[in-house]
Amino acid sequence: MFEARHTMDAPTTTSAGNEGGNWFTPPPSQPPVEPAAEPPVVPPAGWQETPQGGRPAPTEPQERIRPTPAPGRPQEAAQAPYSGQRVPPQRSVQAPPAASPDAVRIRGTMAEVGPIADKVTSYFYALLFVRHPELRSLFPAAMDTQRDRLLKALLTAAEHIDNTPVLVEYLRNLGRGHRKYGTHAGHYPAVGECLIGALSKYASAIWDPETEAAWVRAYTTMSQVMIDAAAADELRAPAWWHAEVVAHDLRTADVAVLTVRPDQPYPFLAGQYASMETPWWPRVWRHYSFASAPRSDGLLTFHVKAVPAGWVSNALVHRARPGDIVRLGPPGGSMTVDHTRDNGLLCLGGGTGIAPIKALVEDIAERGSRRPVELFYGARTDHDLYDIDTLLRLQQNHPWLAVRAIVDQHAHLQLPDAIRAYGPWTEYDGYLSGPPGMIRNGVHALRDVGIPGHRIRHDSVEELVVVGD
Repeated sequence: MFEARHTMDAPTTTSAGNEGGNWFTPPPSQPPVEPAAEPPVVPPAGWQETPQGGRPAPTEPQERIRPTPAPGRPQEAAQAPYSGQRVPPQRSVQAPPAASPDAVRIRGTMAEVGPIADKVTSYFYALLFVRHPELRSLFPAAMDTQRDRLLKALLTAAEHIDNTPVLVEYLRNLGRGHRKYGTHAGHYPAVGECLIGALSKYASAIWDPETEAAWVRAYTTMSQVMIDAAAADELRAPAWWHAEVVAHDLRTADVAVLTVRPDQPYPFLAGQYASMETPWWPRVWRHYSFASAPRSDGLLTFHVKAVPAGWVSNALVHRARPGDIVRLGPPGGSMTVDHTRDNGLLCLGGGTGIAPIKALVEDIAERGSRRPVELFYGARTDHDLYDIDTLLRLQQNHPWLAVRAIVDQHAHLQLPDAIRAYGPWTEYDGYLSGPPGMIRNGVHALRDVGIPGHRIRHDSVEELVVVGD
């Protein structure tokens, strides 16, 4: 079936899903930007996730916002409380184990096709739809985003192929997420066949029997992990939830807070996100973060920003109304609070990325742990601080919470850079949610002020590129 020396049998199945499916759609530590998009990706330690409800709280005086000191100003008064926990001494770093022969060949293939990735993915889907036309109806009309996701998934798998715990968790997440497309075990051999065909064509300079055998072994193993995860998930959760829009609050011209009521209990953790499909764009799913911790009434809230040419986001902001029904995929993302620790939380939220940050604050409040939380809310203008009243009310009720608004038009200071004016932060864990650029710069800034990478959580930057689309 591979146009070569190896054939691929269908992985053993324990049944998963019913009708048809989508392929290698990595979900938004870290997906996830001006909010979130397709099946969640569970990243390795330190690489966390972020895509992006509630009623507006009474307006608080603007003076409640703690100003950002200009660079060079004394900072003693702005220092955050310590958790009292000492930073453990750094351990000696051991050399990583040598890559396996299969990993070397797979990474070599991805390096070879990287510069022409668009051609490879386009050819893959062309093969898939020509050889298996019955699968075309399972994919959205526009394939650009889908092509990008396939490549990102392959690159992720290639990067972690020798890191079994990380790779398996990532693949399980994909397998569970693909249930909402109707994917079943019989689709995987067709995908593997066309994937090998595309790679062998565009990596012909290095392609040989050993490389093909490495890909066959890897794909067979990976697809089985996904199939098993989907089958296990089928025993405890639906492939998707229907949810009715019960409130639609237009906060700005392009930002809306949606509250929905699922048709059955929807378990999730504060800081996670859900993929969402609207009735106006079938088979097009985007990720949005939960904007509150789990509620006793079962309602879910999301912050959505309409982006230019964004199919789902524009429909949710400008077209959705109470009574409309959307579909939700399973929750994803690992930007959650570790309640076994007592470190403080240093949170950076930009744009609609403030949604999961607010959910984390509510989670801390409900636990009653009183861990110090320093929250930086970034925006271009005062008008973009659409949820500041809610945050100020939380600050008023919880003395362990400090809210600082960082507005570009006033401070001429980017959000990630503003944290350098405060601190120290060595006793804090970092949480970031917002546009991709803010995430990248924020990670660098947090590391610069002494927070190690494994204590920084955010959603996938790659996934955030299409989040909220």
